[in-house]
This record gives sequence, C-alpha cells and structure tokens, in this order.
Amino acid sequence: MLATMTAPTVSHWTGVPYVGAADRVEDVTNPATGRVSARVLHAGVETANAVISAAETAAREWGRSSLTTRTRVLFRFRELLDARKEELAAIITREHGKVLADALGEVSRGQEAVEFACGIPHLLKGSYSEGVSTGVDVHSKRQPLGVVGVISPFNFPAMVPMWFFPIAIAAGNAVVLKPSEKDPSASIWLAELWREAGLPAGVFTVLQGDKVAVDALLDHPAVKAISFVGSTPIARYVYERAGACGKRVQALGGAKNHMVVLPDADLDAAADHAVGAGFGSAGERCMAVSVLVAVGSIADQLVAEIADRTRGLRTGDGTRGTDLGPLVTRAHRDRVASFVDAGEAAGAKLVVDGRAPQVDGDAGGFWLGPTLFDHVTPEMEIYTEEIFGPVLSVVRVGTYDEAVRLVNANPYGNGVALFTGSGAAARAFELDVEVGMVGINVPVPVPMAYYSFGGWKQSLYGDHHAHGTDGVRFFTRGKVVTTRWTDPAVQPGGGPELAFPQNR
Repeated sequence: MLATMTAPTVSHWTGVPYVGAADRVEDVTNPATGRVSARVLHAGVETANAVISAAETAAREWGRSSLTTRTRVLFRFRELLDARKEELAAIITREHGKVLADALGEVSRGQEAVEFACGIPHLLKGSYSEGVSTGVDVHSKRQPLGVVGVISPFNFPAMVPMWFFPIAIAAGNAVVLKPSEKDPSASIWLAELWREAGLPAGVFTVLQGDKVAVDALLDHPAVKAISFVGSTPIARYVYERAGACGKRVQALGGAKNHMVVLPDADLDAAADHAVGAGFGSAGERCMAVSVLVAVGSIADQLVAEIADRTRGLRTGDGTRGTDLGPLVTRAHRDRVASFVDAGEAAGAKLVVDGRAPQVDGDAGGFWLGPTLFDHVTPEMEIYTEEIFGPVLSVVRVGTYDEAVRLVNANPYGNGVALFTGSGAAARAFELDVEVGMVGINVPVPVPMAYYSFGGWKQSLYGDHHAHGTDGVRFFTRGKVVTTRWTDPAVQPGGGPELAFPQNR
C-alpha cells in the first residue's frame, strides 16, 4: 500500500531528528486497519556512518562522566517513563497491534531493567586487596566499551531495547539502537525521553532501516559490541559476521517453548495458563507457549478445557478491550495461516480454527484468531517450525521421561514450563531439562531484570544473557591494577631483577 502524503516520517536520531540524503522510505501500517500510519527512513551506509559517528563522539565524554552524573540521568528517565508510559503503550498498540493492556505490561517489564540499571554504582564496584606482597596492592575495575549496537525485533519495540540500553548507558557506553522497521516510532519516543531526562546528545542514537543498517552496525570498527534479538537464522548471521569483526555479541534467537502438564497438576489452572501463554500478544512472543505436552490420561480433559476457553476469546482492535489483536503485517498473518493449513494437511486434529475469526475491528486488519491443534507429532511442520502466531499444538506422551526427552530433543532451548503438584517432580525437572529458563507452575518464565534472560542451544549465540549481572559484564570490560608505592628512604633500589616476580 502506498504511503499517503500526510503520513508522518519516522527519522533517525542523533540527539535530534536526523535525515540522511540518500535514505529510502518504507510505509508503516496499523495492523488493526491495514492502513498506512507513518513512513520510516531506511539508512544507507553514509547515514549509518553518520549516526555511529555521533555516538562515537559522545561516548568519549560520557564514559568518563561520574557515576553520580549517569545515575541521576537514569533516575530522571525512570520517573519520566513511569509518568508517561501510557503514551508509549498507545504507540506500541498502533504499530504492533497488541492490545493496550499487553502493551502497558511490556513497558512496565522494560521499566524493571531501567530500575536495575539505576543501581549501577553498586554493580560497577570493583574489589581491592591490600598488601598482596610487600608494599603491593591490587584492585579491579570495570570500564565501558565505547559504542554498542542494539538490534531489536518487532514484537517488543520497547521492552527488548530496554533489556539492553539502560545498562549500557549506565555503564558509560553510547548506544546505537536499530529498531524493527515494522514498528519504529517507539524508538524515537524513547530517544526524546532520554533528551528530556538530560542525556547528552549522541549517547542514545537511533538508526532506522533494514539489512543495510544492520550490516553497517556489524561492520563498523567503532561499534564494540552487538546485542540482538530475533530469529535463529539471523541471530547466527549476526553472531558470525560481528564476531568476524572482533566484536562482542549476544544474539538471542528463536524458540519452541513447551509447557509440560503432569497428571497431578491442577488442570483448571493449567488450561488457563496455556491459553494465556499460547495466545497472549497473538502468540508473537519469544517466550510464548507453542507446544503443550499432555502426560498420561489427562489429555482429553485438558484439551477440552483449553478449547472451551479458546472459543471464548475476543479478537479485534487492541484499543477496544479485546483479548487478541492483529498480527503485525499482512505477510506475517499469511505465513502463520499457512502453518495452520500445513498442520491440517499433515493430519493433526484442528480443534479450534482461527483462520476466519469474527473480529471487533476493521475488515482490513491482519486478523488470525486463536488456533488449537491436538494429536500433533514431532515430525509435523507445525511442531518443528517457530510459528510466532496464535497457534497452540498439543503433543500427547505417556510418561514424564518421554516429555523430558521431547523437550531436550528440540534444537531450541529458550523457555519451558512444568505444571505439577509434586515438589519431587519439579525438582527433577529443573535438573533434567536442557533449557535456559524454566517455570514451575509459571507458564512464561521471564526472569526479573536483576536476573538474566537467555536460552540454551540455538536460542542463544554468545556467552552472555540479557540484563541482570550478565548484562553488566557484557557492556563493560574488566581491568586489574597492581600498584607499588615505596619509600626510597626505607626501601632503596636494589638493582634490576630478571627472574619472574614472586610475591613476598
């Protein structure tokens, strides 16, 4: 659809809006109507270099600023975000499509990372050892890297960037954020909030665009680290290309999250949580439950209860109090619908079909209702592929051991949940599963910001997880300083020593 002449343009940001001379333009659509809501610039290499250069210039002074200066800016940003988060939630709903309550929840979870970063004076404290040898002391410190890049996905245009940039900025780095071109306006809103909070120009910059912008970040020698969240193939590409340029990389990839329900679980609660975790945000969450593993004889009852709840969900415009909004683009909606077609053709039982939902919204919206499959097998495409939509597949197994083998055989290891009334089973599950984030009677085990977020296997490329203490280590580098101050009157020089130094 062609952009209208009245659609606002979403620009880059260097401390003020920035427009490159040779930038391309792409339409941004409102998923609930299918109509153009804005136009976003796509940076060429020249523009990308200009934005990165602004960050490089700002990083020098910001990295030498005091912890007090940085912390005060972080606290002001936190207070402004708390006072105006409904504005940001409305932007997210307009461009991504998730319902307002979900968008507000996204902002609040991102704010947790901001609050964690406000404790940066404590998080950057080093250690000190006096007298490790005669007259010799040792201390450690952590220092900023310089310029770091954050490449974020469409499904969380505020929360995912906030997993990274508050800690990076608090630690003394300058950040270049490359948001998704599907919903770019949140990035500029955040940039303006940083300016209002008193952050110097260039410390937080925004580079809009597509692969050209991404590759510029990965290749530019001034960018010392890259944080990425997205699909596994792109995560692998980012990890390999940026790594070949000598950069630090934390690249969070795809997921196929399982929810295992044992026969002793509270089935009412399990059904409620399966529906919420499977269909919340129309399934466009990297931690969404896409596979429910029913163990033993409970499958029929559990599927019936999930189906009953699913049929009662309302799909429509996220501003109207519905349960599910649209998918982010028409192409993505069509892709998810094709998986439903493939599952039905493969012989899975289609219990609830969301391909032609009744919606409370514009007919031009990118609608797909909640969809429930039963009798799914691990060979089917709807099991092997990350669908990233409101499609929940039920796999039936006979025992706990079969369930664990199923989870561990999956190439992804992002999140998993176990529903049970048994403490012994829960403890065994924590030890047995090869997954980075585990929930016990918690369907979406996203940790608090003072812990770290990240999966195993093909769900993470790199050694550091997001936010928490892992985030602080990722955005800083350690230095150890050994000092000797001698009094020549007490310890006159004794001539050179060529033997390896020993502590005495």
